[in-house]
Amino acid sequence: MRTSRWSGPVVSLALGALVMAPALAPTARAQTATAAAAPTDRLDIPANDDGLPGVGPLRRYTWFRKLWHDKRTAWAANVAADQGAVVLLGDSITQGWNDRLPQAFPGMKVANRGISGDTTRGVLLRLQDDVIALNPRGVVLLIGTNDLEEGARPDVVESNVRSILSALRNHNPRLPIILCQVFPSSAKMKRPSPLIKETNARLLALVKNDPQVTPVDTWRLWADAEGDAPIAEFPDLLHLNDAGYARWAAALRPVLEATGLLAPVPGTFAVEDGFTALFNGRDLTGWGYRATTEQEKAVAAKWQASDPNAALWPFVDAPVSFDGRTSSVDQRWRVIGDHIVAVTPPEGRKVQQLWTTRTFDGDFVLKLEFRATPYADGGVFLRGPQLQVRDYRLSGPYTTLASYRPQEWNELVITVTGETAVVTCNGEVIEKAFKVPPSGGIGLEADRGQMEYRRIRLASGR
Repeated sequence: MRTSRWSGPVVSLALGALVMAPALAPTARAQTATAAAAPTDRLDIPANDDGLPGVGPLRRYTWFRKLWHDKRTAWAANVAADQGAVVLLGDSITQGWNDRLPQAFPGMKVANRGISGDTTRGVLLRLQDDVIALNPRGVVLLIGTNDLEEGARPDVVESNVRSILSALRNHNPRLPIILCQVFPSSAKMKRPSPLIKETNARLLALVKNDPQVTPVDTWRLWADAEGDAPIAEFPDLLHLNDAGYARWAAALRPVLEATGLLAPVPGTFAVEDGFTALFNGRDLTGWGYRATTEQEKAVAAKWQASDPNAALWPFVDAPVSFDGRTSSVDQRWRVIGDHIVAVTPPEGRKVQQLWTTRTFDGDFVLKLEFRATPYADGGVFLRGPQLQVRDYRLSGPYTTLASYRPQEWNELVITVTGETAVVTCNGEVIEKAFKVPPSGGIGLEADRGQMEYRRIRLASGR
C-alpha cells in the first residue's frame, strides 16, 4: 500500500528552487487509502511524492482525492471568470466560508480556493493552477493545521509557506498577501496548543520585515486560557460556526481596506455644534511628526536594552508637517476612506506618533473613534501623557469592558477639567482621574498591529 508517509531529510524541487527539507517527525497515523497508480490528469493528486515541490504530508485518502479533483476541475472551468479576484486560500476552514464569503466582503470580487483536509504541501502543489493563474488582486492565506494533525512538525509548515510566499512574490512583487496565523484547536484533535504556538512563531519570523505580507493574529483572536479553541465558536474544536466566521471577517476587513482590496464603507458624520474637527476626513492637514524628546529616547534605549522583543522606535530630529498629504513620508500613517490608519509595521512592532501641529490649553472635551485589529496596540496622547488605546479585549488594560466592540469602531470621550480627565469608552468609564498637563498637543500612537482613528474633534471650555 502506498501512502504519503515519509522519514528523514528530503531534498525536493520547490517551484524551480532547490530546497533542503527540515527534519521531519514520524507519521501520526497511517492513511487508509491506496494511491492510484498514476494521475488521470494534472488536477489529480500525484501517485507518489517523487519530484514534487515542498516537504511533508500530501493526503491521499479516497475521499480527499475525489474532493481535490472535483474542486480543482470546477475551478479550472472558472479561471477566466475569476481573473483579478481576491483569493482566500487554505483548507476546510477556508472552504467553509461557503455563501458567507461574498456576504462578508460586499463589493470585493472573491474566489474561494479552500479544500477540506489540505496541507501546506498540497497548497504548494496546486498554487499555480488554482491561484496564480487567476492573476489575483490579493491573497488571504490560512494553512497548516492539517500538517500538524498528520504528524508534521512546525518547521514543515514554515518551509512550505516560505515556498508559497516566494512563488506569489515572483508572480507579482506588489501582490498584497494577508497571512492568518493558524487557529487554535485542541490536543484532542491532534493539534496541541504548543505546536500551534511554535508554528505561528515561525510564520511571524518568516514574514518579519516583509512589506508585502501582513500577518493577522487569528490565534489570540480565539485562544482560551489554555491556548485551545473555544467550543462556542468551534463546535468540533476545529471548524468555525457562523459566529466564528463573523469574527474572522471583522478581523480581516480593516486589513483588506488598508491593502486596497476592499473599499471602506462610507459613513455619514457631522461635527456637533461647539466642536472643531481636528481631522478633516480627507488628508493629514494639521498633523505631523514632532521631534522625539530626550525623555522618550531614554525610555526607548532602556526598553530595547532590557527586552529583546522591544519595539523599534525611530527618532524624529525635527518637526515634520503633513499638511495636504494623504500619508506620512514613511507611509506608516495613511488616510483611507474617512479615517487615519496606522498600518501593521513589517518589523512586527514599531512605535510611531502622529501629533497635531496645534497645542490646546484649558478645559476641553475630545471625542474620537478607534478600531484595532486583533492584539493591536496604540494610544492617544493628552498634551503628553498617553492613554492606552488598543484592542482592549486582547491587549488590555480594560479587558472587562462590557461595551467594547472588538475589531469594530469604538468611541472615546475625554473630558479634561483642570489637571485631570475623565475617559469613557462607548459610555463606560475607563479612567476617572487621568492626569494631564496644562498645555500641549493631541497625539496618536501606533505600535503593533493596525490602529485606526476617525471623527476626531474637540470643544474648548467645557
